[in-house]
Amino acid sequence: MEPEIWRWIWLGAAGVFLLGEVIIAGGVFMLPFAGGAVVASILAFAGLGDAPQWIAFIGVSAALFIALRPVVRKLNQGENPIGVGAARLIGETGTVTSLIEPGAETLGTVRIGRESWTAETPDGQTLQIGTTIKVIEIQGTRAVVSPIEN
Repeated sequence: MEPEIWRWIWLGAAGVFLLGEVIIAGGVFMLPFAGGAVVASILAFAGLGDAPQWIAFIGVSAALFIALRPVVRKLNQGENPIGVGAARLIGETGTVTSLIEPGAETLGTVRIGRESWTAETPDGQTLQIGTTIKVIEIQGTRAVVSPIEN
């Protein structure tokens, strides 16, 4: 095969690997091979022979595959490392900032970190201002909390 054709073969392979990465779900599997193909393509455009291109493709692909494994493992754990959304508050502690009592016209409020939330207790318990609480559940825009025994 002519040496110049490898330039386009490597670019085409990189495109196929990237497309496969986008289409196939299940974690970053084909991306390292796309990276290896891009590097091999660069070497082909630089005029290096077939052997350096293949060595670069295999080496870069393997290195990227190993380097991306921790990221893939973390993504596959299903945990959100950043902690976004209201569910991040479950288990957090806070303080009652306005009286929480059953049957009141308005819900009480609690401060959790920097945020203020309307709150209620799961069992209709009255909580005084200053009581330390733990978030049990988030229901829409209100927190379900229970007191922490000091």
